[in-house]
Amino acid sequence: MTAIPTRLLGTTGPRVSALGLGCMGMSALYGPVDRKESIATIHAALDAGVTLLDTGDFYGMGHNELLIRDALDARPGSRDQALVSVKFGALRDPAGGFLGYDGRPAAVKNFAAYSLQRLGTDHIDVYRIARLDPDVPIEETVGAVQELIDAGYVRHVGLSEVGAETVRRAAATAPVADLQIEYSLLSRGIEDGILPVCRELGVSVTAYGVLSRGLISGHMTRERVRELGAQDFRAHSPRFAAENVDRNLALVDALREVADGKGVSVAQIAIAWVLGRGEDIVPLVGARRRDRLAESLGALDVVLDAADLEAIERAVPAGAAAGERYGPEQMAMLDSERAGGRSGGRSGGPSAA
Repeated sequence: MTAIPTRLLGTTGPRVSALGLGCMGMSALYGPVDRKESIATIHAALDAGVTLLDTGDFYGMGHNELLIRDALDARPGSRDQALVSVKFGALRDPAGGFLGYDGRPAAVKNFAAYSLQRLGTDHIDVYRIARLDPDVPIEETVGAVQELIDAGYVRHVGLSEVGAETVRRAAATAPVADLQIEYSLLSRGIEDGILPVCRELGVSVTAYGVLSRGLISGHMTRERVRELGAQDFRAHSPRFAAENVDRNLALVDALREVADGKGVSVAQIAIAWVLGRGEDIVPLVGARRRDRLAESLGALDVVLDAADLEAIERAVPAGAAAGERYGPEQMAMLDSERAGGRSGGRSGGPSAA
Protein backbone atom coordinates (compact mmCIF):
# COMPACT_ATOMS: atom_id res chain seq x y z
CA MET A 1 0.00 0.00 0.00
CA THR A 2 1.21 3.50 -0.82
CA ALA A 3 1.49 6.23 1.80
CA ILE A 4 -1.90 7.39 3.04
CA PRO A 5 -2.87 10.67 1.37
CA THR A 6 -4.37 13.48 3.42
CA ARG A 7 -7.48 15.59 3.10
CA LEU A 8 -8.47 18.89 4.68
CA LEU A 9 -11.46 19.02 7.01
CA GLY A 10 -13.28 22.10 5.84
CA THR A 11 -11.65 25.41 4.97
CA THR A 12 -10.55 26.02 8.57
CA GLY A 13 -10.09 22.50 9.93
CA PRO A 14 -7.10 20.19 10.29
CA ARG A 15 -5.44 18.06 7.62
CA VAL A 16 -6.13 14.39 8.32
CA SER A 17 -5.51 11.01 6.73
CA ALA A 18 -7.89 10.24 3.87
CA LEU A 19 -9.24 7.33 5.93
CA GLY A 20 -10.06 7.63 9.62
CA LEU A 21 -10.52 4.90 12.24
CA GLY A 22 -13.90 4.75 13.94
CA CYS A 23 -13.30 3.21 17.37
CA MET A 24 -16.86 2.71 18.61
CA GLY A 25 -17.02 -1.02 17.91
CA MET A 26 -14.04 -1.58 20.21
CA SER A 27 -16.25 -0.72 23.17
CA ALA A 28 -19.94 -0.94 22.33
CA LEU A 29 -22.85 -2.16 20.24
CA TYR A 30 -21.16 -4.92 18.22
CA GLY A 31 -20.82 -7.73 20.72
CA PRO A 32 -17.75 -9.08 22.53
CA VAL A 33 -14.41 -7.34 21.94
CA ASP A 34 -10.75 -8.18 22.48
CA ARG A 35 -9.00 -5.33 24.32
CA LYS A 36 -5.49 -6.31 23.26
CA GLU A 37 -6.53 -6.64 19.62
CA SER A 38 -8.33 -3.28 19.79
CA ILE A 39 -5.21 -1.51 21.04
CA ALA A 40 -3.07 -3.36 18.50
CA THR A 41 -5.46 -2.20 15.76
CA ILE A 42 -5.15 1.43 16.86
CA HIS A 43 -1.36 1.06 16.85
CA ALA A 44 -1.44 -0.54 13.40
CA ALA A 45 -3.55 2.35 12.12
CA LEU A 46 -1.10 4.91 13.48
CA ASP A 47 1.84 2.97 12.04
CA ALA A 48 0.14 2.97 8.63
CA GLY A 49 -0.32 6.74 8.72
CA VAL A 50 -3.93 7.01 9.91
CA THR A 51 -4.20 10.20 11.95
CA LEU A 52 -7.94 10.55 12.61
CA LEU A 53 -9.42 8.57 15.51
CA ASP A 54 -13.16 8.94 16.07
CA THR A 55 -14.93 8.23 19.36
CA GLY A 56 -17.84 9.28 21.56
CA ASP A 57 -17.88 9.91 25.28
CA PHE A 58 -20.87 7.58 25.60
CA TYR A 59 -19.31 4.61 23.79
CA GLY A 60 -19.19 2.07 26.58
CA MET A 61 -19.90 4.94 29.03
CA GLY A 62 -16.37 6.29 28.69
CA HIS A 63 -14.69 2.95 27.98
CA ASN A 64 -13.75 3.95 24.43
CA GLU A 65 -12.04 7.16 25.46
CA LEU A 66 -10.07 5.29 28.12
CA LEU A 67 -9.10 2.67 25.53
CA ILE A 68 -7.81 5.35 23.17
CA ARG A 69 -5.90 6.97 26.04
CA ASP A 70 -4.22 3.67 26.88
CA ALA A 71 -3.38 3.00 23.24
CA LEU A 72 -1.80 6.44 22.82
CA ASP A 73 0.00 6.30 26.16
CA ALA A 74 1.64 3.05 25.10
CA ARG A 75 3.22 4.84 22.13
CA PRO A 76 5.18 7.94 23.25
CA GLY A 77 4.56 10.82 20.88
CA SER A 78 1.47 9.29 19.30
CA ARG A 79 -0.86 11.91 20.81
CA ASP A 80 0.87 14.48 18.62
CA GLN A 81 0.25 12.26 15.58
CA ALA A 82 -3.39 11.42 16.32
CA LEU A 83 -6.29 13.81 15.89
CA VAL A 84 -9.12 12.74 18.17
CA SER A 85 -12.71 13.50 17.21
CA VAL A 86 -15.20 13.21 20.08
CA LYS A 87 -18.99 13.11 20.02
CA PHE A 88 -20.85 14.15 23.15
CA GLY A 89 -24.38 14.77 24.36
CA ALA A 90 -25.93 11.29 24.61
CA LEU A 91 -27.49 10.62 28.00
CA ARG A 92 -27.36 7.08 29.41
CA ASP A 93 -28.61 5.16 32.42
CA PRO A 94 -26.66 2.61 34.53
CA ALA A 95 -28.14 -0.25 32.51
CA GLY A 96 -26.72 1.20 29.29
CA GLY A 97 -30.00 2.60 27.99
CA PHE A 98 -30.19 5.87 26.08
CA LEU A 99 -32.16 8.75 27.58
CA GLY A 100 -31.86 11.44 24.91
CA TYR A 101 -29.39 14.23 24.18
CA ASP A 102 -28.25 17.35 26.03
CA GLY A 103 -26.81 20.28 24.11
CA ARG A 104 -27.06 23.00 26.76
CA PRO A 105 -23.86 25.09 27.01
CA ALA A 106 -23.25 24.06 30.63
CA ALA A 107 -23.64 20.40 29.65
CA VAL A 108 -21.26 20.83 26.69
CA LYS A 109 -18.52 22.12 29.00
CA ASN A 110 -19.24 19.41 31.56
CA PHE A 111 -18.98 16.65 28.92
CA ALA A 112 -15.72 18.16 27.68
CA ALA A 113 -14.17 18.23 31.16
CA TYR A 114 -14.77 14.50 31.60
CA SER A 115 -13.54 13.65 28.09
CA LEU A 116 -10.30 15.56 28.61
CA GLN A 117 -9.73 13.61 31.82
CA ARG A 118 -10.53 10.21 30.31
CA LEU A 119 -8.43 10.85 27.22
CA GLY A 120 -5.55 12.14 29.34
CA THR A 121 -5.07 15.13 27.06
CA ASP A 122 -5.18 18.90 27.25
CA HIS A 123 -7.29 19.31 24.12
CA ILE A 124 -9.85 17.63 21.87
CA ASP A 125 -9.18 18.08 18.16
CA VAL A 126 -12.78 18.03 16.84
CA TYR A 127 -15.79 18.23 19.18
CA ARG A 128 -19.38 17.61 18.12
CA ILE A 129 -22.78 16.84 19.60
CA ALA A 130 -23.81 13.34 18.50
CA ARG A 131 -27.40 14.33 17.73
CA LEU A 132 -29.15 17.68 17.71
CA ASP A 133 -30.83 18.43 21.03
CA PRO A 134 -34.36 19.43 19.96
CA ASP A 135 -34.72 21.68 23.01
CA VAL A 136 -31.53 23.70 22.49
CA PRO A 137 -30.80 25.89 19.44
CA ILE A 138 -27.73 24.69 17.59
CA GLU A 139 -26.30 28.19 17.94
CA GLU A 140 -26.09 27.74 21.71
CA THR A 141 -24.45 24.31 21.48
CA VAL A 142 -21.92 25.37 18.85
CA GLY A 143 -21.35 28.64 20.69
CA ALA A 144 -20.32 26.65 23.77
CA VAL A 145 -17.87 24.60 21.69
CA GLN A 146 -16.43 27.85 20.32
CA GLU A 147 -15.94 29.06 23.90
CA LEU A 148 -14.00 25.85 24.60
CA ILE A 149 -11.90 26.60 21.52
CA ASP A 150 -11.24 30.12 22.75
CA ALA A 151 -10.13 28.65 26.10
CA GLY A 152 -7.77 26.18 24.39
CA TYR A 153 -9.61 22.96 25.29
CA VAL A 154 -10.92 22.21 21.77
CA ARG A 155 -9.41 22.89 18.35
CA HIS A 156 -12.33 22.61 15.89
CA VAL A 157 -16.14 22.51 15.73
CA GLY A 158 -17.76 19.45 14.18
CA LEU A 159 -21.38 18.46 13.58
CA SER A 160 -23.10 15.08 13.46
CA GLU A 161 -26.24 13.88 11.65
CA VAL A 162 -27.82 17.29 11.16
CA GLY A 163 -29.74 18.63 8.20
CA ALA A 164 -28.80 21.33 5.71
CA GLU A 165 -30.53 24.17 7.55
CA THR A 166 -28.84 23.24 10.82
CA VAL A 167 -25.47 23.17 9.04
CA ARG A 168 -26.15 26.71 7.80
CA ARG A 169 -27.10 27.97 11.26
CA ALA A 170 -24.09 26.31 12.89
CA ALA A 171 -21.66 27.66 10.27
CA ALA A 172 -23.06 31.17 10.80
CA THR A 173 -22.21 30.83 14.49
CA ALA A 174 -18.65 29.46 14.26
CA PRO A 175 -16.34 27.91 11.66
CA VAL A 176 -17.33 24.25 11.16
CA ALA A 177 -14.69 21.74 10.09
CA ASP A 178 -16.89 18.79 9.19
CA LEU A 179 -20.22 17.06 9.37
CA GLN A 180 -20.09 13.44 10.47
CA ILE A 181 -22.92 11.55 8.84
CA GLU A 182 -23.72 8.13 7.42
CA TYR A 183 -22.77 7.80 3.75
CA SER A 184 -22.32 4.62 1.75
CA LEU A 185 -23.58 2.81 -1.32
CA LEU A 186 -26.64 1.86 0.74
CA SER A 187 -27.14 5.27 2.40
CA ARG A 188 -26.96 8.09 -0.12
CA GLY A 189 -29.49 10.51 1.34
CA ILE A 190 -26.98 13.33 1.81
CA GLU A 191 -26.45 13.73 -1.92
CA ASP A 192 -29.62 15.70 -2.64
CA GLY A 193 -29.48 18.51 -0.08
CA ILE A 194 -26.97 18.13 2.73
CA LEU A 195 -23.79 17.52 0.72
CA PRO A 196 -24.35 20.49 -1.64
CA VAL A 197 -24.83 22.82 1.33
CA CYS A 198 -21.70 21.48 3.02
CA ARG A 199 -19.74 22.15 -0.17
CA GLU A 200 -21.22 25.62 -0.50
CA LEU A 201 -20.09 26.45 3.04
CA GLY A 202 -16.72 24.71 2.94
CA VAL A 203 -17.70 22.00 5.43
CA SER A 204 -16.18 18.56 4.87
CA VAL A 205 -17.90 15.23 5.50
CA THR A 206 -16.54 12.46 7.68
CA ALA A 207 -18.56 9.49 6.49
CA TYR A 208 -19.39 6.69 8.90
CA GLY A 209 -21.18 3.46 8.08
CA VAL A 210 -19.28 3.17 4.78
CA LEU A 211 -19.71 -0.63 4.98
CA SER A 212 -23.23 -0.33 6.43
CA ARG A 213 -22.19 -1.91 9.74
CA GLY A 214 -20.59 -4.82 7.95
CA LEU A 215 -23.57 -5.52 5.72
CA ILE A 216 -21.64 -4.67 2.55
CA SER A 217 -18.23 -5.74 3.86
CA GLY A 218 -18.35 -8.97 1.89
CA HIS A 219 -17.95 -10.92 5.13
CA MET A 220 -21.60 -10.93 6.21
CA THR A 221 -23.72 -13.97 5.38
CA ARG A 222 -27.29 -14.95 6.13
CA GLU A 223 -25.97 -17.42 8.71
CA ARG A 224 -23.92 -14.74 10.47
CA VAL A 225 -26.94 -12.43 10.56
CA ARG A 226 -28.98 -15.13 12.27
CA GLU A 227 -26.20 -15.60 14.83
CA LEU A 228 -26.02 -11.93 15.89
CA GLY A 229 -26.49 -11.74 19.65
CA ALA A 230 -28.97 -9.53 21.46
CA GLN A 231 -26.14 -7.20 22.53
CA ASP A 232 -25.21 -6.57 18.91
CA PHE A 233 -26.86 -3.42 17.57
CA ARG A 234 -27.32 -5.03 14.18
CA ALA A 235 -29.68 -7.66 15.57
CA HIS A 236 -32.19 -4.83 15.94
CA SER A 237 -31.34 -2.95 12.75
CA PRO A 238 -33.99 -2.87 9.98
CA ARG A 239 -31.50 -3.68 7.22
CA PHE A 240 -30.48 -6.88 9.01
CA ALA A 241 -34.09 -7.91 9.70
CA ALA A 242 -35.33 -11.18 8.24
CA GLU A 243 -37.65 -9.44 5.79
CA ASN A 244 -34.83 -7.25 4.40
CA VAL A 245 -31.54 -9.10 4.69
CA ASP A 246 -31.94 -11.32 1.63
CA ARG A 247 -32.56 -8.30 -0.58
CA ASN A 248 -29.58 -6.45 0.88
CA LEU A 249 -27.19 -9.37 0.62
CA ALA A 250 -28.29 -9.84 -2.99
CA LEU A 251 -26.98 -6.32 -3.61
CA VAL A 252 -23.70 -7.38 -2.03
CA ASP A 253 -23.54 -10.41 -4.33
CA ALA A 254 -23.94 -8.08 -7.31
CA LEU A 255 -21.23 -5.78 -5.95
CA ARG A 256 -18.95 -8.78 -5.45
CA GLU A 257 -19.01 -9.45 -9.18
CA VAL A 258 -17.69 -5.93 -9.80
CA ALA A 259 -15.03 -6.33 -7.09
CA ASP A 260 -13.94 -9.71 -8.43
CA GLY A 261 -13.53 -8.17 -11.87
CA LYS A 262 -11.03 -5.69 -10.44
CA GLY A 263 -9.28 -8.21 -8.24
CA VAL A 264 -10.25 -6.44 -5.00
CA SER A 265 -12.53 -7.25 -2.10
CA VAL A 266 -16.13 -6.10 -1.69
CA ALA A 267 -15.14 -3.94 1.29
CA GLN A 268 -12.37 -2.29 -0.70
CA ILE A 269 -14.58 -1.36 -3.62
CA ALA A 270 -17.30 -0.03 -1.27
CA ILE A 271 -14.79 2.14 0.60
CA ALA A 272 -13.12 3.23 -2.64
CA TRP A 273 -16.51 4.39 -3.92
CA VAL A 274 -16.93 6.70 -0.92
CA LEU A 275 -13.33 7.92 -1.22
CA GLY A 276 -14.02 8.81 -4.83
CA ARG A 277 -17.03 10.98 -4.09
CA GLY A 278 -14.82 13.99 -3.40
CA GLU A 279 -11.67 15.24 -1.73
CA ASP A 280 -13.89 16.79 0.95
CA ILE A 281 -15.11 13.36 2.14
CA VAL A 282 -13.14 11.29 4.67
CA PRO A 283 -14.49 7.77 5.25
CA LEU A 284 -14.30 6.33 8.77
CA VAL A 285 -13.70 2.58 8.86
CA GLY A 286 -14.83 0.72 11.96
CA ALA A 287 -12.18 -2.00 11.95
CA ARG A 288 -11.79 -3.82 15.28
CA ARG A 289 -9.03 -6.15 14.07
CA ARG A 290 -5.75 -5.63 12.29
CA ASP A 291 -6.68 -7.83 9.34
CA ARG A 292 -9.87 -5.88 8.73
CA LEU A 293 -7.94 -2.63 9.02
CA ALA A 294 -5.39 -3.81 6.47
CA GLU A 295 -8.18 -4.75 4.09
CA SER A 296 -9.80 -1.33 4.48
CA LEU A 297 -6.54 0.51 3.91
CA GLY A 298 -6.18 -1.41 0.66
CA ALA A 299 -9.08 0.65 -0.68
CA LEU A 300 -6.67 3.57 -1.01
CA ASP A 301 -5.02 1.76 -3.91
CA VAL A 302 -8.27 1.05 -5.77
CA VAL A 303 -8.83 3.34 -8.75
CA LEU A 304 -12.37 3.41 -10.13
CA ASP A 305 -12.82 4.51 -13.71
CA ALA A 306 -16.06 5.52 -15.41
CA ALA A 307 -16.86 1.93 -16.41
CA ASP A 308 -16.32 0.75 -12.83
CA LEU A 309 -18.62 3.44 -11.48
CA GLU A 310 -21.33 2.50 -13.98
CA ALA A 311 -21.02 -1.15 -12.97
CA ILE A 312 -21.25 -0.26 -9.29
CA GLU A 313 -24.32 1.86 -9.96
CA ARG A 314 -25.99 -1.03 -11.76
CA ALA A 315 -25.13 -3.41 -8.93
CA VAL A 316 -26.28 -1.08 -6.13
CA PRO A 317 -28.55 1.66 -7.47
CA ALA A 318 -29.33 4.62 -5.24
CA GLY A 319 -32.23 3.79 -2.93
CA ALA A 320 -31.93 0.04 -3.48
CA ALA A 321 -31.42 -0.89 0.18
CA ALA A 322 -34.30 -2.60 1.95
CA GLY A 323 -35.08 -1.07 5.35
CA GLU A 324 -34.16 2.18 7.06
CA ARG A 325 -30.66 2.70 8.42
CA TYR A 326 -31.97 2.89 12.01
CA GLY A 327 -35.10 1.77 13.82
CA PRO A 328 -38.05 4.21 14.12
CA GLU A 329 -37.09 5.59 17.54
CA GLN A 330 -33.59 6.53 16.46
CA MET A 331 -34.71 7.78 13.04
CA ALA A 332 -36.94 10.24 14.87
CA MET A 333 -33.85 11.74 16.50
CA LEU A 334 -32.03 12.38 13.21
CA ASP A 335 -32.20 16.03 12.23
CA SER A 336 -30.57 14.94 8.97
CA GLU A 337 -33.69 12.94 8.08
CA ARG A 338 -36.13 15.83 8.53
CA ALA A 339 -36.97 18.33 5.83
CA GLY A 340 -35.17 21.56 6.62
CA GLY A 341 -33.54 20.01 9.65
CA ARG A 342 -36.53 20.64 11.90
CA SER A 343 -36.28 19.03 15.31
CA GLY A 344 -38.58 16.52 16.94
CA GLY A 345 -38.99 14.99 20.38
CA ARG A 346 -36.37 14.12 22.98
CA SER A 347 -36.85 10.34 23.07
CA GLY A 348 -33.65 8.49 22.28
CA GLY A 349 -32.40 5.11 21.16
CA PRO A 350 -29.11 3.36 20.55
CA SER A 351 -26.73 5.56 18.60
CA ALA A 352 -24.42 3.58 16.35
CA ALA A 353 -22.24 6.58 15.54
